[in-house]
Amino acid sequence: TSVPAAHSKRLVVLDYLSQAFEPGRRYKEKQVNEILGRVHEDVAALRRYMVDEGFMNRRGGIYWRAGGSFEVD
Repeated sequence: TSVPAAHSKRLVVLDYLSQAFEPGRRYKEKQVNEILGRVHEDVAALRRYMVDEGFMNRRGGIYWRAGGSFEVD
């Protein structure tokens, strides 16, 4: 089955956004909001999409990168 085009575009954007977060680092929600707020004012929706699509995980108000592309040297 094919993925709807809008969803594919969302995944590309979320992948791009995930690269602003350092693998292995923990972020407080405020820090996540500051980073995501640089690209869009609706940080709550972006956080939710990042978690729902597996780009970030969340536990007890702490977030960490869980997926996305990685640059390889």
